[in-house]
Amino acid sequence: MRSISPGARRWWIALAAAVILLAAWAAYREYSSVPVRLYEVVRRDVVATIVASGRIASPNRVDIGSQIIGTVARVPVAEGEVVRAGQLLIELESGEARAALKQADASALQAEARLRQVRELQLPMADQSLRQAEANLANAKAQLERNRKLSGAGFVGQAALDEAQRGFDVAQTQVNSTRKQVESARPAGSDYAVALTALEQARASQQAARARLSYLTLEAPVAGTLIARDVESGDVVQPGKVLMVLAPAGETQIVLQIDERNLSKLALGQQALASADAYPDRKFPAELVYINPGIDAQRGTVEVRLRVPHSPPYLRQDMTVSVDIEIARRPASLALPAEFVHDIASGSAWVLVVRDGIARRQVVKPGLRGDRTVEIVEGLSVGDLVVPGSAPVKAGQRITRLRDA
Repeated sequence: MRSISPGARRWWIALAAAVILLAAWAAYREYSSVPVRLYEVVRRDVVATIVASGRIASPNRVDIGSQIIGTVARVPVAEGEVVRAGQLLIELESGEARAALKQADASALQAEARLRQVRELQLPMADQSLRQAEANLANAKAQLERNRKLSGAGFVGQAALDEAQRGFDVAQTQVNSTRKQVESARPAGSDYAVALTALEQARASQQAARARLSYLTLEAPVAGTLIARDVESGDVVQPGKVLMVLAPAGETQIVLQIDERNLSKLALGQQALASADAYPDRKFPAELVYINPGIDAQRGTVEVRLRVPHSPPYLRQDMTVSVDIEIARRPASLALPAEFVHDIASGSAWVLVVRDGIARRQVVKPGLRGDRTVEIVEGLSVGDLVVPGSAPVKAGQRITRLRDA
């Protein structure tokens, strides 16, 4: 029998040792297990949302300002105060305006008296004078006719006839004059028109004085909250300057700027949950009611507004809020936490599922992606046990399921 050299013997011993180690490692991999807390696949709602930050705003804020130049006498309200409709906000000094109103009232009374004088005194007197003048004219005419007959018969001379003619002419002139006075005093006449015009002008001045006086008191047009005040007693105010800003009571809105890439996912009526940054644990519902038709080209965003149907009492104007807008929902779907699904962005998603105690790679088809969960359309069933993505487990390893304490 041929003997084996010492070098060959050592080589064979090393090879046998390597084979034994590999077998031992394979046995260890085959029969040893890794303790892992597994996730059991269940059905649950998968909700996809768009998350954004915005601010609380009233739909129609009201700027309060003066319509005339004036000096502020008093400001009886403070910033942040809740006011009712018609409540006094700012009062300007009114001494000069009140004096002007008294003068306008006096002018109006004087014009009314003049019109009554034309209607109640001048017109009746003119009517009476006209009747008297017409009677005088009738007498003068009769006297002229008698004198003409007597002159024809030779009983009176030319002088008496001329005198009767002059008397008739004077009476005729008086009738014409008094008739014009009557016409002038009637509603269609010039004296009446002048008196009526004077009254209308006086009343217009009276209204202007009252309007100016009303401008000296600035009242709340609607109930709401004063969110800004920039006026103090003694200030001289001018038209065009905003002195206060009033947020009307009622509907509250949230104004958001959404990345234009999400525009196709937005639709009116979508529901949302919001929370003020100052009160992050207090959620309140909102509804998408407005999508701006234009895009902010500089920021690449679109403005949207959400209505808050039941505004919490702690909300303040311009308060920062965070909003989750629900854009899709899959009720009672198979779902996994997003971190359990590997290579989801590559189009070849897979998970480690435990079957017969061994971690096995399972290809899955993801559906709707929520904030923290992913809908699984194919590849898993209810009750399957999935290895968390963060667990130090590879396909082929034996798994021991850890139970929650």
